[in-house]
Order: sequence, then structure tokens, then C-alpha cells
Amino acid sequence: MSRDIASSVSSWELLQEIARNNTSTRRVRRLGKSPSTAPIPSSVHKMPPDVVVPVLLYRDKNSWCPFCERVWFALEEKQIPFETEFIDLANKPKWFTNLVPTALVPTAKIKGKLVYESKEILLQLEEHFGKTLLPKQREEQTVARSWIEEAETNGLPAAGYKFLLQRHDNPDEVANNQATFVAKLDELEQTLAKYPGVYFLSTFSLVDIMYSPHLDRLASCLPVYQGFSIRNHPRFPRINAWLDAIYERPAYHRVKSDAITNNLMFCRLWGAEPIANLPPLDPTVSTKLEYRAEAAERLSDNYEAAISDILKNSGIKALFSSVGVSAVEDAIDLHLRLVAAYLLHGDKVLLPWGKVGTKRALEPFPSPSAVGAIALAYVRNRICAPRDMSAGAATAFRAAVDKVLASLY
Repeated sequence: MSRDIASSVSSWELLQEIARNNTSTRRVRRLGKSPSTAPIPSSVHKMPPDVVVPVLLYRDKNSWCPFCERVWFALEEKQIPFETEFIDLANKPKWFTNLVPTALVPTAKIKGKLVYESKEILLQLEEHFGKTLLPKQREEQTVARSWIEEAETNGLPAAGYKFLLQRHDNPDEVANNQATFVAKLDELEQTLAKYPGVYFLSTFSLVDIMYSPHLDRLASCLPVYQGFSIRNHPRFPRINAWLDAIYERPAYHRVKSDAITNNLMFCRLWGAEPIANLPPLDPTVSTKLEYRAEAAERLSDNYEAAISDILKNSGIKALFSSVGVSAVEDAIDLHLRLVAAYLLHGDKVLLPWGKVGTKRALEPFPSPSAVGAIALAYVRNRICAPRDMSAGAATAFRAAVDKVLASLY
């Protein structure tokens, strides 16, 4: 990278100031903890000073558990102030297993009372807090409660995940699992036809919340792992209209994962075997200033943790073990600042184009561009939405990293 470009990239302080002028999104810093930041509930500003927050949510530290997502979605929809305690599911603390008989997340402490299982937590939130997510008309409310139970027992999520995770060495088994899942989708398509409008009932409700995390993950991942698409499938017009409506809800934007996170998590956690590449990034999302500014704000607020993670886990230290770590850190820092600057200013930022085949291809060891390429390739898929930033911001971040990566050589 030329000295002119390096000297023109703004400081973290200035980048953060510009980012915060373009986004209202903020997170709580959690020094020495995992995750290193946590979202601030949208309703927390409504709490009077010195008043105890009424809900404490115990959830997974990756912020990816679909059952925890249900509860978070409802808390945001109902605008209930809450706090979060993150649990490492691979190493659950003793105090948590002593506190919670099931040792499972989500668990919630609602006005001092522990409640387990996502469905029960949703119903308790409905009982204790206003802005109902159940129909007011008695007959429709009875249907809603029945469908909430069915969402737990009708086997649709289980059929979907079994199909998704099916190995490809048994084509007959893949076909059988697909047929079972399609039959479940057909049933859901018929259920969505029973009330007017796009939701399960006459208005958005807990029934929609029960299904949203699972259907979102399956819609994101089945094309990659089984070559099967729910989205835009002519057999499921109502399911697609429902997904469109869910994605438009501001509360869901706060809690959902992006498609890249969903696909990578199934591969990392369950060893799912892809048969297609990851989906392309959506330019209608990655170009929105609100998401670009949020991604830049997250990076500028958390760059020290990002650099530490890159050094520890990307392999850079081993590749450049013969030189001092400070030069490597400086190169990582510079390239992360370049990504933040590109997020905020787009093509007004000069990128280091045209190095291949020129005298500039020869850089002193350690090569800053080589360090930057490894760091950016690592961090592109290291971020997890919504653990680190919203799904929209994650999409904008990955697109900016791709742009900078493509310019390095």
C-alpha cells in the first residue's frame, strides 16, 4: 500500500465520530467478556432512572440460537426493557446449571421469576406486559394458542433441519427427507390461507414469532446445502409473502442473522456439507448508509478486540513469526481503518489499485498487503450477525471488505 494512501486514512477517533453522526445504533462494551459487545434494547431509554429492568434473558453467547431469537424478537416487538446474560453453551458456568434445572437457553427471569423454554417465556411476557401479540377477539385468540402449540409439535422445523443436514451419499434418503419437508411446507401454506393478510392470523402475533427463526434459517441455507429454495418457489407463494412481511419488521432487523452467518454456522457447528457456494451479498442492503455507518461504528468501537482476534486465530502470527508483532499489528490496523473509511465514504476513498506487475508489487517484509489480505479474508467471515452487528450491517461490512480485498494486488 502506498504511503500516500496510508497517510490519508483517517484515525479511529475520526472514523467513529463520522459513523456515529450517521447511525443511532449503539452497543454496550463488555470488557474481557465474550461477546465483547451487546445490543442495547430499543426500549431501554423508556426506563426511569434507578428502576430495576423487569426481564433478564439468559441466552447463547453467539446470539444465534433460534429459540433465544424468538424471545428477543418478542421483547423488541413488545418494547419491553431487558438485560442479557450470555451463556457459553460449550462450557456452561456452574452458577447457571445450578440456577436453571434444564440447563438450557433461553431462560428468563421475569419480574424475579425464572421461566424456561421459549414458548413459555413468550406466554409469560404476554401475561405480564402490554402491547399484546395475541388477537383480541376470543375465538381467534383460541386459534392462536392452538397454533402456538402446533409450532412446537407439528414437526416442520425438525423435518427441515433433517433435510438440510442430510449427507449426500444416499440420494434416496435425501429425496425422502425433501418430500417430507415439502409436505410440511404444503401444510403451512394452507394454514397461512386461513386468515386474510400475510400473517398467520389477521395481524402479526406470537404465532409468527414461533416460526420466524426456523423458516429464516431454512430459507437461507437449503439452497447451499441441498440445492432447494423456499424463496420465490411457485409452490409456496403465501410462505414467501409471509417471509417478506417478517423481514420488513424493524424488530426483526434487530434480531435476525444474515444469510452468510446462517450458512457458516450450520457448517461450523453441525458439519453440514455444502453443494453450492454462499449466496451473493444483496446490494440493496450493502449500499444503505444506515447499515454502512453501523458497520463502521461497530468496527471503530471494537477494533482493538478485532485486531487481537485476528492475531490469535487467523494464522498471521505464525506466517510472520520472524518479525516483530508491532509491524503486523500496524498493517492490520491500517487495513481495518481502510474498510471503515470505505464504508463511510464509498468510492471517494482511494484504494490501492494496480499493484500486480508493477514495481509496487515488491513490498518490504512483512508485506503490509499480504498481512491485510489475510486479516480481511479472516474477519469477513468471522463476524457473526447479530452478535457483532445487525444483519444489514454485516452485509455492508462484508461488501466493503470484498471491495478493499480486490484492490490490494
